[in-house]
Amino acid sequence: MMNLLKKIREIYLVKIQWGRYKIGKNFHAGRNVFLWAKHNIIIGDNFYIGKYSIIECDAEIGNNVIFANNTSLIGKYDHHYQQVGIPIRLASQIRDKDYCWKGLNEKIIIEDDVWIGLGSIILSGIHIKQGSIIAAGSVVTTDVDAFSIYGGVPAKKIKNRFENDSDMREHIRLYNINYNQQ
Repeated sequence: MMNLLKKIREIYLVKIQWGRYKIGKNFHAGRNVFLWAKHNIIIGDNFYIGKYSIIECDAEIGNNVIFANNTSLIGKYDHHYQQVGIPIRLASQIRDKDYCWKGLNEKIIIEDDVWIGLGSIILSGIHIKQGSIIAAGSVVTTDVDAFSIYGGVPAKKIKNRFENDSDMREHIRLYNINYNQQ
């Protein structure tokens, strides 16, 4: 019975609540997840987003991606903080129909096989390449190299995901055989 209720919830979220976005198969969202984008959110297959997480900007997310709890994808220019004579609280914001400041065409791109750790924040305009890991509590302000582990505030490269190039090549080979539908 519990599995049926979970399935119904997932269908409701994908088809009704977030129906304007493109969400692939085997999607799972934990409790109190929030999605909003000025233009679009595209999510691949086998995506998991943990409870209390938000995507609040345009984003493209690949296949086999996992977001831990409390992760956030957010715009770095959501409020026009340089509007002369207007307090930031009252300034125009990206949700406004007539918003015409920075950030309108920025999106986050997260490629396949990525893990975003608990409490991490990714800012708009960032590209996280295939196979990467973002350590818990990180704030990502620059692009992330493929098969790398980044962490910190701001996030910096800590090390490669695999111990050596042959392990990485074997992972890519097996991933392509087992998970890429080409």
